[in-house]
Amino acid sequence: MSATNAIGWGFIGASTIAAQHMLGAVRAQRGHEVVAVCSGSLERARAFAEAHGVARAVDSLEALVADPAVHAVYISSTNEKHLQQVLTAAAAGKHILCEKPLALRLGEARSMVRACEEAGVTLATNHHLRNAATHRKMRELVRAGAVGRVLFARVFHAVYLPAHLQTWRIDRPEAGGGVILDIAVHDADTLRFILDAEPVDVVGMSQSASMAREGLQDGVMAVLRFEGGALAQLHDAFTTPHAGTGLEIHGDAGSIFGRDVMTQRAIGEVRLRNAQGDHVVAVEHADLYERGVAAFCAAMCGEGEPAATGMDGVRSLAVALAIEEACRTGARVRIDAALA
Repeated sequence: MSATNAIGWGFIGASTIAAQHMLGAVRAQRGHEVVAVCSGSLERARAFAEAHGVARAVDSLEALVADPAVHAVYISSTNEKHLQQVLTAAAAGKHILCEKPLALRLGEARSMVRACEEAGVTLATNHHLRNAATHRKMRELVRAGAVGRVLFARVFHAVYLPAHLQTWRIDRPEAGGGVILDIAVHDADTLRFILDAEPVDVVGMSQSASMAREGLQDGVMAVLRFEGGALAQLHDAFTTPHAGTGLEIHGDAGSIFGRDVMTQRAIGEVRLRNAQGDHVVAVEHADLYERGVAAFCAAMCGEGEPAATGMDGVRSLAVALAIEEACRTGARVRIDAALA
């Protein structure tokens, strides 16, 4: 595809994830290019554009979506801005790939999905973990009955938030900070993907140990009950530099062990243990973001669905908000019945 008919992307948010992962993922797609970047700070937008070879930098959302060279937008601003940015882009006829969580409230997230449906544009949620080869292999094994009936799952996603990210995530509740909306929402989506089932209720306790401020959490443990009865335990944190990550699925006929799998990198190992023994399952690693963007690009052209749809974003947000409520109240919380 020549430069004259290339599909142009506008980045809304000159973020770390945009620079480190999404620029390369878009440029890996034939005929796609990032043509503009928007930030609330024009200086930041210009610095991003200069550093990464992006043609235009603006500080106005309206200017970005009015650009006829922009056909799709990627949104990686702080969470409280997603709602208006999605609505504005949809009204301008742009396809939208939005970072998780879609919004801070379920009603807002649902309105984003409706707006995109009415505008006839594709909305996807950038839940990158479901693009990992490890998680896709675990889903395949569960579907094939390798563990029998699933009884339990455990997610270990306690990490250390790097110094350069210790900003709004730890001290701005109004921006949607805290470990639950940042990490637990990913766990919820990954479990929904692997188990191909929806959680129905949750209990949990959170922690503000050493990093979070302003009433936010920097650690959480929660237990989800899925339709069919399976229980899933989540452990998420910003404060543990040496914990390692993993995801386990335990059934009445076997167990799957994923190690180093809750990560942005294309790494990790999957093991299957059952009556036939214990062995490593082969996986073909590939860049998670490139795979997710490829699925989004195909969906824009009417070929299949994104890796995580807008409704996936709504459903996983519902789980995260239920975890927050359970931690706040100490009660078992029913996950939004309309989404079950």
